[in-house]
Amino acid sequence: MKNRCFLLLFSVASLLFSCQKEDPQLLLADQIEHHLRTEVLDKWYPQAVDTVDGGFFSTFSYDFQPVGEQDKMIVTQSRHVWTNAKAAERYPEVEHYATGAEHGFLFLRDKFWDAENGGFFWLLDKKGKVKGDSAKTAYGNAFGIYALAAYYKQSGSPEALDLAKKAFHWLDSGAHDPVYKGYFQHLDRHGRPIARPADTPSTSDLGYKDQNSSIHLLEAFSELYQVWPDGLLRDRLEEMLVLIRDTIVTDRGHLTLFLYPDWSPVTFADSSESVIEAHHQLDHVSFGHDVETAFLMLEASHVLGLEDDERTLEVAKKMVDQALKLGWDAEKGGFYDEGYYFPEGYRVTRPTKNWWAQAEGLNSLLLFHSLYPEDPNDYYGKFLQLWGYTDTYLIDHEYGDWYAGGLDQQPELKTANKGHIWKGIYHHYRSLEAVIQRLRGNAGHD
Repeated sequence: MKNRCFLLLFSVASLLFSCQKEDPQLLLADQIEHHLRTEVLDKWYPQAVDTVDGGFFSTFSYDFQPVGEQDKMIVTQSRHVWTNAKAAERYPEVEHYATGAEHGFLFLRDKFWDAENGGFFWLLDKKGKVKGDSAKTAYGNAFGIYALAAYYKQSGSPEALDLAKKAFHWLDSGAHDPVYKGYFQHLDRHGRPIARPADTPSTSDLGYKDQNSSIHLLEAFSELYQVWPDGLLRDRLEEMLVLIRDTIVTDRGHLTLFLYPDWSPVTFADSSESVIEAHHQLDHVSFGHDVETAFLMLEASHVLGLEDDERTLEVAKKMVDQALKLGWDAEKGGFYDEGYYFPEGYRVTRPTKNWWAQAEGLNSLLLFHSLYPEDPNDYYGKFLQLWGYTDTYLIDHEYGDWYAGGLDQQPELKTANKGHIWKGIYHHYRSLEAVIQRLRGNAGHD
């Protein structure tokens, strides 16, 4: 009896010791991966695959029922292809990711690609017919390239790589600015820049260059360069990195949202507050884009093999630090959507917290913890707080996926659509995959 009691006590003690040894970062990685697989990927795929007309359904209700006309935008469709390709690499035992990636690629090739003039169309209806005019964008074509590169890496399809090369050369031959560098955003059907007419409303971004297309061209070129180390592509990737880092990012550590063709900023800072508010879409501090760009610049530097790239690291860190200083909710966690430097001083102008900014924040905070584990900003503590915020206010544990914004600020989003042409799965898939890998890589170091 005494021996059995001793053995029981020894077993309990061993179990407690084993639990104490379990690394909390590994436990967190397992929790996040379970969420990614069951509450995100399993909700979207394979049900988002349109087996009748091709591509992917775009619009889902709060409880994940397909609703509406199901228009198909190049950005959303490309992001679905990219996500399926990445998920197929990560979870090869799940066959529908590889078949979903191929299915999406065929829709890009057969419906979105303009066989007559080149380039990817912006918007199609459910059946694949062009909606609106046939104008195109650098932003949309960037995501087409991004998807094709990822699909080629996953599948080895030479046809996908050929189309990615063709798309890059089409974009570069028309949209690249040989004088001031970078790319024009608004393009006609042939890929030529659309100038800004004199009577264009002041609230329109027509004819401007912008940070959003620039950072996603950087992202697309980084993805493509990893599978096609072409000389011109390398030049353009490095050009975009330097342009974003040294010109589009301000001395304060924020991105300029819109710019004239010579890269001078579009700003309304000297106007009245009512004018500033009317033009806020063109001119504000976007904390989500700032923390996202910090990651994308470091990714590009890594892909280029730039050793000791202190300049990029310095600017990227400044962007994250400024976002934490001016756009972080210290009480609940999370990055606010917008702020502005008014003549009388800076203030937050939109304290809402959209889903993609929090996803990008998770990725960048954990990345900077890896780079600066002893930094007084306590990136890891902020990361844990943001994950807690996400788990509480963004993840729908009943119906799956993430709300479009944090319910602490926008409770009405609980019954808003889970998916639409501007809300898919790419931001939080990319972030969660990176976070899982980084947590497991960092395990035992804290």
